[in-house]
Amino acid sequence: MSVEPSPRLALVTGASGFTGGHLARALLARGWRVRALVRSARAAEDLRAQGMAAVQGDLADARAVDQAVAGCSHVFHIAAPYREARHPDQVYREVNVGGTRHVLSAAALHGIQRAVHCSTAGVHGEVARLPADESAPFNQGDIYQETKLEGESLAQRAFAHGLPGVVFRPVGIYGPGDLRFLKLFRTIQRGRFVMFGRGDVSYHMIYIDDLVDGIMLCAEHPQALGEVFLLAGERYTSVNELVAVVARAVGVEPPRRRLPLAPLLGAAWACETLCRPFGIEPPLHLRRCDFFHKARGFSIEKAKRRLGYQPKIGLEEGFRRTARWYVEHGYLRPA
Repeated sequence: MSVEPSPRLALVTGASGFTGGHLARALLARGWRVRALVRSARAAEDLRAQGMAAVQGDLADARAVDQAVAGCSHVFHIAAPYREARHPDQVYREVNVGGTRHVLSAAALHGIQRAVHCSTAGVHGEVARLPADESAPFNQGDIYQETKLEGESLAQRAFAHGLPGVVFRPVGIYGPGDLRFLKLFRTIQRGRFVMFGRGDVSYHMIYIDDLVDGIMLCAEHPQALGEVFLLAGERYTSVNELVAVVARAVGVEPPRRRLPLAPLLGAAWACETLCRPFGIEPPLHLRRCDFFHKARGFSIEKAKRRLGYQPKIGLEEGFRRTARWYVEHGYLRPA
């Protein structure tokens, strides 16, 4: 039985993670009520302390998802497994496809006002022509990207059949609280970073506050319904430039050591092959090597034109803020 949606009550999946957590707190700050679906009791307790309601359960459990969605006006489906090589393929399929199916089914049953689905710019894989827009060919390179595209396709079909919703595809997300880029900051500050290859390949990032602003436009703007939007920073850059900006943020000279790319790829393949059968996260794997050799640069003109989206934080400022957070929390030494 469906429950009448409450005004401005949002379910956020992935609220205990980096992107979902920032989004959930931003919603609270803007006067929304927020409900989270989380797996652990500890995470649920932490989110309740921040002013959210929490339903303990898993995306693989259709009943828990239904309970979490019931009565909500909006659903923000952000949750996804972290891209680690140790995970078997089934983990990605259960969350990115099965979990998305459960969220969409519950959203349709309970008559939510809008579903906002988080995909990834990674569905475009390595980009052949820069900048790529939303119509660029799909070119998934791993199981994470493959299953994210399957989940996005489920969402688009549901939206085409009457469920009000929007898909957004973010690029590399960073900012205070993110630990995925900590290794890059740390190795550069310690003088251990090595550039593999020429470093002229493109890379695109988005500061977390800009992403949250874009997500809110997807949730509230009338022209967003039924559409797909790439959300990214104002411009993409080369890996060489990105590394130089990180170096300035952590107070060191840009690294100069370079090595050929091919031996790195071979070592990554060997590490992944040896570690994965034992469920061990390899110290080096192929997905991490993408940073050095796969071109990724995107156009945000559609989001600007349709939604008035305008990123505000450039790499220099964003990396300074991120480095400051790392220092304050003991991850980096002061610059």
